[in-house]
Amino acid sequence: MQWDDIGYLISKNKYNENSIIAEFFTEDHGKCSGIIFGATSKKIKNYLQIGNKLHLNYNYKNDAKIGYFKVEIFKAYSPLYFENYRKLTCIISAMNLIKLLTVDNQANVEILKLIDQFYLIINHDDWVKEYIFWELKLLGLVGYNLELSKIAKFEISDNKKKYFVKSNLEKKYIPNFLIDRHEKNLDKKNLSSGLKLVGDFLEKNILKPNNINYPIARSHFIDLFK
Repeated sequence: MQWDDIGYLISKNKYNENSIIAEFFTEDHGKCSGIIFGATSKKIKNYLQIGNKLHLNYNYKNDAKIGYFKVEIFKAYSPLYFENYRKLTCIISAMNLIKLLTVDNQANVEILKLIDQFYLIINHDDWVKEYIFWELKLLGLVGYNLELSKIAKFEISDNKKKYFVKSNLEKKYIPNFLIDRHEKNLDKKNLSSGLKLVGDFLEKNILKPNNINYPIARSHFIDLFK
């Protein structure tokens, strides 16, 4: 049995000396894994970069056994950012979240569109800010809406508006741009706070309840703003 599709490479792991097990998020088949034989060859090695979009031909004997991919490049996104470590780290982090938060073999056209949008966002002037909203949208698409504008309150301190959410246990301040989205030219402190807030929600509501470790790729990305 076989099928053809287009998908983004979201993870890869060594299988043997010349092959890898690759995971793609595809247009018609959702998240799928398979072996790519000869993945270390000069012919295809250079475009098997996390975040690239590829033509896929998948062959398998049955659903219980892993199949194998034949691949051709569709769009090489990652090499465009080899000279920008922060953006390259963001690509790896974003694809890692797609891997963690999506279900095997379940198509989701909205998530595919969201990945397409990611490569528009990353070229935006305020791309980190827009990426944080991208993460929030991804969480919403998998059923975990964090609707800060509906739960946040504010106070005035030193003639400045400060947003916060309050529970019985703590009072947590929210970076203003997550409520007042028009804010631009944010500093590292604000961006780091925004990434951390989304990360805390991710860990508390999704990762820990499912015994999933916090993604190292996202930690590396946040560290770039300290």
